[in-house]
Amino acid sequence: MFYETKDHHGLPHDPFKSCLVPRLIGWISTLSPDGIVNLAPYSFFQGIGSEPPMVMFASLGDQPHGPKDTVTNIEATGEFVCNMATWDLRDQMNISCAAVPAEVDEMEIAGLEKEPSVLVKPPRVKASPIHMECKHYQTIHLPSNKPNYKQKLVLGYVIGIHIRDEVLTDGIVDITKVRPIARMGYMDYAVVNDVFTMFRPSAEDVMIKGEAE
Repeated sequence: MFYETKDHHGLPHDPFKSCLVPRLIGWISTLSPDGIVNLAPYSFFQGIGSEPPMVMFASLGDQPHGPKDTVTNIEATGEFVCNMATWDLRDQMNISCAAVPAEVDEMEIAGLEKEPSVLVKPPRVKASPIHMECKHYQTIHLPSNKPNYKQKLVLGYVIGIHIRDEVLTDGIVDITKVRPIARMGYMDYAVVNDVFTMFRPSAEDVMIKGEAE
């Protein structure tokens, strides 16, 4: 099938997000200026640089009570933490999706223990095996086809990274021990259990192989 995105796709559900899978989950913890903790997952999340390390996430639309607390807190305080969402924490991550009022602490309602950060004020999810402490760099307002549907891209510097020792094997992060979850399309998720390795070929090797064929 083919459809122009300005027209309806003709399917029971929009397939767009199912064509961009699996997507990392940015489980973002922030702190309001009044000291209220917020925790929310964002599936349009990715690393976007390494020197310096940077991350981005997209916030789409508002909550019933107004702008999303995550973006509001980041723009007010300039800080946030990316917590790794894992198979063991899938239920807690799902609870933190709920559009609760700004004065509600999602870590508390999800039964998650907080752990202090080192370089920023928002706490970390203690049970998560990997955390990235971040400083806000920029918020970009994206186009929207709906008058009241705000789309924002939040960019941040990663200034500190926590990795639990037990997920390291010979000094390398062992993703099969972490078992991160990822967002698929619709209401579906995936978990990383299997990993395979491919070494990047040199230009010379590729050229030689091409000539041989």
